[in-house]
Amino acid sequence: MKKLKCLVIDDEELARALIKSYINDVDFLELEGDFENPLEALQVLKTKKIDLLFLDIQMPEIKGTEFAKIVGGDTKIIFTTAYSEYALEGYELNVVDYLLKPITFTRFLTAVQKVNVETNALPNDTDESITIKSGYDLHKVKYSDINYIKSDSEYVTFYTDGKKIMSLQSLKSLEKTIPSELFIRVHRSYIVNKSKVNSLTGRDLVLNDTKIPISDSYYDKVKAELF
Repeated sequence: MKKLKCLVIDDEELARALIKSYINDVDFLELEGDFENPLEALQVLKTKKIDLLFLDIQMPEIKGTEFAKIVGGDTKIIFTTAYSEYALEGYELNVVDYLLKPITFTRFLTAVQKVNVETNALPNDTDESITIKSGYDLHKVKYSDINYIKSDSEYVTFYTDGKKIMSLQSLKSLEKTIPSELFIRVHRSYIVNKSKVNSLTGRDLVLNDTKIPISDSYYDKVKAELF
């Protein structure tokens, strides 16, 4: 498993110390440095590949939300702040998570697990199957057996004829890894197997006895590709 290289940026020393202690307690995280001033971290971000950035929002030099726009690239960001009013702004920047201080280790672990799942996505043994991590279990599932995938908060659930498998990851990241020739996004909460679609009824796709809603933003693409 690849270790995630992390930076901590926070103008409060105690806050940095807490996050650093949490990082040291997680075997797949590796601390590359911590900074009081976010501008001092730019040089590290330019010269090293940083996988994950723990970033405070309310800082005197520059707000974390503005700094996040500078970072870009493949670096994942988790906001850490004492001000809940910034949560919406953080999510609009498409950060991985938003941790409200005081941060518990349990909440911290939930956030970093998201990044770990996305970064260490298990490679498929063949082009015809996917390995799904569900808790401590691994499930090898053929693409042809998957009917649809549904997002539910921080998890996605794979629906097959015989079972449901829940996995801690985002539908957005999953969409990038599964073959687009076999699957299509039809809603912010649904991806379906093209071969399982029986019909289109109004704004719903029918898969055997299951109806999957199509959102307006996806309707034209779905109709063009499937019908």
